[in-house]
Amino acid sequence: MKPLLAGKCLCGAVQYTVSDEFVYAQNCHCSNCRRATGSAFKPFAVIERDKLCVTQGKDSLLIFGDEKNSHNVLCKICGSLLFSVVRNGEFVHVTLGTLDDTPTVRPSAHIFVGSKAPWHSITDELPQYDEFGC
Repeated sequence: MKPLLAGKCLCGAVQYTVSDEFVYAQNCHCSNCRRATGSAFKPFAVIERDKLCVTQGKDSLLIFGDEKNSHNVLCKICGSLLFSVVRNGEFVHVTLGTLDDTPTVRPSAHIFVGSKAPWHSITDELPQYDEFGC
């Protein structure tokens, strides 16, 4: 079994653990991810939903979106985007910036670069996809 990684929001009210068994990681440049993070892109890692556990602050969670399907999970106190529930609730996109520990996975590509912020330049050698790509 892989080790558990710890993560939390900016204020520390919400904390979670997640197994270091991510399927893949990417950098998303879509406008929704930019708005949700306030950044040029959202680095995230994908894992099965049951491998992430909120260990503190469940009463401080804010669900944005369709609670039964795809939605973002934020801290309602500080507003940190912790993860997004996707694929009919079966997987989560963990925002890598909320992890305290270092995962073994690294982003393998930039996705939705067709709508990336015009003021941002991608300067690494990772593959770039106009929409979703693996």
